[in-house]
Amino acid sequence: MSDPVHASHEADAPVTHSRGPVAALRRYLVAGLLVWAPLLLTWWIMVTLVDLMDRTLLLLPPEYRPDALLPFHVPGLGVILALTVLLATGIIAANILGRRLVALWESMLERIPLVRSIYSAAKQLLQTFLSSDSKSFRKVLLIEYPSRGLWTLAFLAGEPVGEVQAKTARDMLTVYVPTAPNPTSGYVIFIARDDVIELDMGVEDAMRMIISLGMVAPGNGRAGRGKPVAAPPAKA
Repeated sequence: MSDPVHASHEADAPVTHSRGPVAALRRYLVAGLLVWAPLLLTWWIMVTLVDLMDRTLLLLPPEYRPDALLPFHVPGLGVILALTVLLATGIIAANILGRRLVALWESMLERIPLVRSIYSAAKQLLQTFLSSDSKSFRKVLLIEYPSRGLWTLAFLAGEPVGEVQAKTARDMLTVYVPTAPNPTSGYVIFIARDDVIELDMGVEDAMRMIISLGMVAPGNGRAGRGKPVAAPPAKA
């Protein structure tokens, strides 16, 4: 004769035999998603960029477009055209005559109020990013922001000059605080050099961390390796 108390415990016990296959199926689906999702996202971004660059071929006269000269469509020719134009422009702008033409072109743009502001800002931004001597956005910082006890990743943008530096009693830095998951939007703040810690992680590692909402973090950091941002050498 069975024990009624033991039988009641068996009836109340949770059913776990069905969780095994479901958990395994979920693991397999997640593993497959982790394999295919980055590949598909990369493929979609590359196709979108190539298609966008191919639209530059529409600037050519219809009779000189590749689709009119070739019996089949060749994707990516717009990328080749854009690179060719950039290379040719760089070669021309590197000589004396080219520099004079660029200066003449810029002087014409400087006479148009709205265009002048946009062109000047865009040129300075590109010069900052592309210059090999520039230290802007080359260092990852850790700052106590937006309040005490909260720490945020930031990028060194430069050193403020003029009124910002003149009216502060401390040595200041200009830093860019990106937002997640879109690092292209953020805040520009001025902060004292003593309140900034320079990290060893690279800019790409910091970007991955921001875009992934902190789920992907560099694993090569060591405790205590943070250091203040060094001051520039004194001018003679």
